[in-house]
Amino acid sequence: MNLRLAAPALALATVLGTAASATAAGVPVAPADKARVLASWTQASDNSYGLWAAARGNRAEWEGYGFDWSTDYCSGAPDIPFGFDFRQSCARHDFGYRNYKAAGGFAANKQRLDEAFFVDLRRVCIRTTTGSRTLCESTAWMYYQAVRNFGGQGVGG
Repeated sequence: MNLRLAAPALALATVLGTAASATAAGVPVAPADKARVLASWTQASDNSYGLWAAARGNRAEWEGYGFDWSTDYCSGAPDIPFGFDFRQSCARHDFGYRNYKAAGGFAANKQRLDEAFFVDLRRVCIRTTTGSRTLCESTAWMYYQAVRNFGGQGVGG
């Protein structure tokens, strides 16, 4: 047996064996790109929002990542203030908070998550056909200020 070829093969077999035994033991092994996927779904862009919404609609495809999809929507604030439906914006904000807390990266990402939340709320206002766009924008600003100043102090979001 060629020892130069045997060492990498043994290393690969050890890694695969460790992953297989961890999975067999019931310990979930998160995919290596979990942090990248989480970051891609929590940006302020329309594309990021669309990727997150598509994944939320097909959670089974992402089950192996162990994401926390739970939400209380807009926490203690109305989910649909003055007829403006902020539920999806609040759900994505909860997703970011809960998953970054679980990953230990909440403090480093909170400001970006809050800013993406504000963009999501304003996206609702831009598309509104209910009520005044100015009222929607003012309400969005108030929700943003609340999470910016007080967000993350509770258990999940």
